[in-house]
Amino acid sequence: MTTPWGELALTRFPEDPRDRLRAWDASDEYLLRHLAAEEVPLTGAVVVVGDRWGALVTALAAHRPVQITDSFLGQEATRANLARAGVEPGAVQLLSTQDPPPDRIDVLLVRVPKSLALLEDQLSRFAPAVHEGTVVVGTGMVKDIHTSTLQLFERILGPTRTSLAEKKARLIFCEPKPSLERPANPWPYGYTLPDGIGAASGRSVVNHAGVFCADRLDIGTRFFLQHLPDTRDSHGTRRIVDLGCGNGVVGTAAALADPGAEVLFVDESYQAVASAQATYKANGVPGHAEFRVGDGLTGVPEGSVDIVLTNPPFHSHQATTDATAWRMFTGARRALRPGGELWVVGNRHLGYHLKLRKLFGNSELVAGGPKFVVLKAVKR
Repeated sequence: MTTPWGELALTRFPEDPRDRLRAWDASDEYLLRHLAAEEVPLTGAVVVVGDRWGALVTALAAHRPVQITDSFLGQEATRANLARAGVEPGAVQLLSTQDPPPDRIDVLLVRVPKSLALLEDQLSRFAPAVHEGTVVVGTGMVKDIHTSTLQLFERILGPTRTSLAEKKARLIFCEPKPSLERPANPWPYGYTLPDGIGAASGRSVVNHAGVFCADRLDIGTRFFLQHLPDTRDSHGTRRIVDLGCGNGVVGTAAALADPGAEVLFVDESYQAVASAQATYKANGVPGHAEFRVGDGLTGVPEGSVDIVLTNPPFHSHQATTDATAWRMFTGARRALRPGGELWVVGNRHLGYHLKLRKLFGNSELVAGGPKFVVLKAVKR
């Protein structure tokens, strides 16, 4: 990436030489050009929010910024990109969306997230730390910046305007008004599950902002909940993984149906794992659970798992890709014991059965509907 401060070699995480997706886009470049051209004073506490792969903080490392992200993978990419650029350890502070934000923010740079709810939660949490002299600049692709986006900045921080578009990217300029009467932050948000979905029927769900379908049960998960495996048997404790757990409703349902099981909830989103933990706690499940933010099943011992339950995403930001699903399936095969099972729900058109047959040598259709299928693969 070419920046006003030189060239940077940047990669996503995990690094894959076959991956043609860049670790930055035109909105990152636009923001950096603006900061240099306008000689924006990058002094005091510089906070960068939503920096997807570390492009912004790597370019601005000399100003010792704080990065705040919801993505474990993004954080790992940032570490690798900083090291590749020769940035001294500790020059950039890496925080998650679940960490307390700095008490004072002098420069706030916001990479606009796809989720309007996550933006609302972030701005609400940062508002007490900004002051009238805080420089606030947002950036994003034109397709991601809507009237509702600008209204959030206006309602929570202060008067807001936008730049002209360049290379389909746009900047947002906001003048903070600390005296502004702000609405209360509605996140996290809870609701009650419907009946007819097995062990989770009528149970509570807690969602932090940015989690998929945070205000309702999505139809794919509903279908999955109706067809979860019966994991109870008499051969010791079952170890179940809710892989890509989101708000944790699938793993919580498995634990409710099998109180003797040990359930591992894992997701690369800090918001998701916090939601899963809150959902599990809200339902008073008597079993044992572990909650982990990480890169899929990396770190889970080989052959240590009985059941993996997953609803893989098929988007990476704006790109449609099956790379994440493939990595989840390969990770599951490694972590499963012989005879262990991977259960997958997905859109019928994605053809996951072909991938499972290639990887496991088998794939069974457990249930099918007009839009979704539940598949099972067994590790031989």
